[in-house]
Amino acid sequence: MSFESLGLSDPLLKAIAKKGYTTPSPIQEKCIPVVLQGKDVLASAQTGTGKTAGFTLPLLQILSGAQTPQKRPIRALVLTPTRELAAQILENVREYSTFLKIKSTVVFGGVKQGPQVNTLRNGVDVLVATPGRLLDLIDQGYISLKDIEILVLDEADRMLDMGFLRDIKKVLAIVPEKRQTLLFSATFSKDIKKLANGFLTNPILVEATPENTTAEKVNQKIYHVDKVKKAHIIIKMISDGDWQQTLVFTRTKHGANKLCEKMQKAGITAAAIHGNKTQGARTKALAGFKAREIRVLVATDIAARGIDIPLLPHVVNFELPNVPEDYVHRIGRTGRAGANGIAISLVSHDEAVYLRDIEKLLKQKIPTGVIEGFEQGAAPKEDPKEKRPQNHSPRKPRNKTGGGNWGKNKNSGSGNRSNNSRRRTTNK
Repeated sequence: MSFESLGLSDPLLKAIAKKGYTTPSPIQEKCIPVVLQGKDVLASAQTGTGKTAGFTLPLLQILSGAQTPQKRPIRALVLTPTRELAAQILENVREYSTFLKIKSTVVFGGVKQGPQVNTLRNGVDVLVATPGRLLDLIDQGYISLKDIEILVLDEADRMLDMGFLRDIKKVLAIVPEKRQTLLFSATFSKDIKKLANGFLTNPILVEATPENTTAEKVNQKIYHVDKVKKAHIIIKMISDGDWQQTLVFTRTKHGANKLCEKMQKAGITAAAIHGNKTQGARTKALAGFKAREIRVLVATDIAARGIDIPLLPHVVNFELPNVPEDYVHRIGRTGRAGANGIAISLVSHDEAVYLRDIEKLLKQKIPTGVIEGFEQGAAPKEDPKEKRPQNHSPRKPRNKTGGGNWGKNKNSGSGNRSNNSRRRTTNK
């Protein structure tokens, strides 16, 4: 099937050709015609399958087909959990609307709101936003959602996990009841599907891939190693293999900074991004990584979604995530859009329970290998009084500067998470 057969307009086909796209991905093939028909959509697709284009292309066509009001009220809202993902979606929207008279912008926290407010005053058709900053600007009277025609909730599972359920409900109470709603996510739990039934009208269910699957083109490998040797091993891998672009995941901000410093001392250009970094620093690090000026980007799970780097060859889990679904999102940064990729995980004895949970989720055993000279030693004796590792404390309630609503109200949905027995990584 071609993009032409999906019913897209000539300006969009021209933009797609400019991007080098030739054949739609399964999620695009299934979603675009349905969205163009004006129907609500509940879509699940693994990360890296092109789902952003699956909703932005038809959204832009619908908006461009109607007469543009003189004052340009916001007619489409894309709500997303993280700054990086919001910025990436805006980039896609602008690329696809190159030959259309559509204006778009993004609002998120971590930066001064002045420039964002000035852009909004000039009028925009499409707004991409994170929940915290969006509600802050609405409270201040800078944003009105009364003209919303299309609402998109992207990475809905992540927004719930980050404690944004209450914020989502506030947005749903503000936007017009008569609208088209699209809910996209890399994975869906039964709870999310149940929630979606509350605000979607006769939605079309689109599943491009089975839930919680990993990209077929990602070559996964587990290496069982001693915890104290991990830094030396990953530096050796990158140096000996002459890896020029590697995304490395840690569980904590401190761990990201520490590993980054060790790599820099070893002569490897590296940068860290996490929640304690300013938005300017995060943007600069990501730009340097994309431009291959930085060989290694060390990140917490804030980067598991929102980083879209064509042909990223390597992803390394320096530490396994303590929530198995995050493994899917992490390794989904490579093997994107049909390209091949390698995802390596360094697993120490204390992470064995995390590995079991990941393999249970994936319903498959991940291949293991041995690094000569770095074979794992015997496991330490278990202390029956020792609890499962807990690395993070719950997310604090959202305040005026943005953030989540973790634990603010037991009925808000923030506690209605999968894997309730474990605390989600919130050290972003």
